[in-house]
Amino acid sequence: MTAVDTQTTAPGSPSPGPGRARTGMRSVDIGAVLLEGRAFIALAVLIVVFALLSDSFLSVNNLITMTKHVAYNAILALGMLFVILKGGIDLSVGSTVGLSGIIAGVLLEGLQIESFDVVLYPAVWVVVLASLAIGTLVGFINGILVTRFNVAPFIATLGMLYVARGAALLISNGTTYPRLGGDPALGNTGFGFIGGGRLLGVPNGIWIMIVFALVAMFVLRKTPFGRWVYATGGNERAAELAGVPVRNVKLWVYMISGFCAATAGIILTSELTSAAPQLGESFELNAIAAVVIGGAALTGGRGNVRGVLLGAFVIGFLSDGLVIVGVSTFWQILIKGAVIVLAVMLDQAQQRIQRNKNAALAAASKSAPKKDSDTAVPAP
Repeated sequence: MTAVDTQTTAPGSPSPGPGRARTGMRSVDIGAVLLEGRAFIALAVLIVVFALLSDSFLSVNNLITMTKHVAYNAILALGMLFVILKGGIDLSVGSTVGLSGIIAGVLLEGLQIESFDVVLYPAVWVVVLASLAIGTLVGFINGILVTRFNVAPFIATLGMLYVARGAALLISNGTTYPRLGGDPALGNTGFGFIGGGRLLGVPNGIWIMIVFALVAMFVLRKTPFGRWVYATGGNERAAELAGVPVRNVKLWVYMISGFCAATAGIILTSELTSAAPQLGESFELNAIAAVVIGGAALTGGRGNVRGVLLGAFVIGFLSDGLVIVGVSTFWQILIKGAVIVLAVMLDQAQQRIQRNKNAALAAASKSAPKKDSDTAVPAP
């Protein structure tokens, strides 16, 4: 006969069976689901709270206006998403917004060539391309500093924040370029339509946001470059060993961020029909907050376009809602800062829960009993 070991449990004592393990796992799963959907939950709470505090908050005109304000922050955040997915940061996007707007203002008001005693008035499409090129150049410099000179992303982009802002102040001499509507006789009209026009009753800025979001979603989901970005952010060394061109990926994500920042600057300058060197101050905080609130990890490798859009709407609706209910500017800054800190704390909690879950699954797989077919039966 073969002796069989049995484990008995005293009557009335709790049994450490699978039921308790499943209960613990369910609680962890519920917490993980709530943390994963925190951007949607936060947006729903904001809408309900501000709708109760203000009758005009959910009016069609106000919703369109708030979404228009969300648009340029969302475009900035989409560029920031690529950088953060790679595991970097870009603090220069706000200054790039101001610099690209100043470039547009200078060109629209006329570029004087003293040696020939002429003033050139470029067409609007030339103005737009020049502004986008400047923003992309700022991103290119950030990428070169990070990839070729091994400067920490925080330091490189912080330095470019001051360089781009200083360049905008020097070019404009600290003044504002007003009345950028253009002159039909000079052939440079139509700039105001970019940010101030409407298509099918919807502001053009919203359409541009939608296009950028669709393109970003396609790039990250369907192209090798998107997979490279996630791989580089997840484990840079492993990605490099797998053949991913890590340095080129780093360079391109900063160029994408600069391009998106310049686009936001063009939209804002066009909507205001004026360019100011101070335009875009602290916009980098809104972009980073939108990405983090949307569920992206600051360490890289995790995040998506849907979350970024939700995060941008949270930041935008929060800002406009506070204005509508009459909260002072000082309190708005304080609340935004608190939201950013809370978003980072929730992101860390989500990562901790995921690590605990993975550890529990690994432990369960190790302690699982072997199948009968895997057990050797001795011959009689």
